[in-house]
Amino acid sequence: MTTMKAAQQRAQAKVEYNAFLAACPSRQLLDRISDKWVVLILCALGGDNSSDQTGAAHADTPKVMRYSEIARLLAGVSQKMLTQTLRSLERDGLLTRTATPTVPVTVTYELTDLGLSLHSMTRGLRSWAQTHMDEVLANRENHDARTS
Repeated sequence: MTTMKAAQQRAQAKVEYNAFLAACPSRQLLDRISDKWVVLILCALGGDNSSDQTGAAHADTPKVMRYSEIARLLAGVSQKMLTQTLRSLERDGLLTRTATPTVPVTVTYELTDLGLSLHSMTRGLRSWAQTHMDEVLANRENHDARTS
């Protein structure tokens, strides 16, 4: 029996990724990237923090943002949740954290190429949610009226 090198094992596992299987690592990744804070952070760093009167997001140029800027933009996120989410995105290679030795230390976050590739999809999710919210709310009301 031949021993596979780590790169060969990863290549073989990649062919076998199937998110429908419980043990598949891609399922864990889907769980991570479907989190609302992940989607909003990717949109913020992707430059999607402006919208028109209909609420549709506009893709701007990717941004470099400080922690406090991200925290202000994401209303309702706790400091603990924001820190955990940023760390997990950095670990996955979706963003970079840069600390500049100033007093106090300046820390900025920026999407990597991998993060930018995911950003295009999260931008679509955010836009869809904002565009269709009235319709979803009406459907909820109709459903609740029928089931009450």
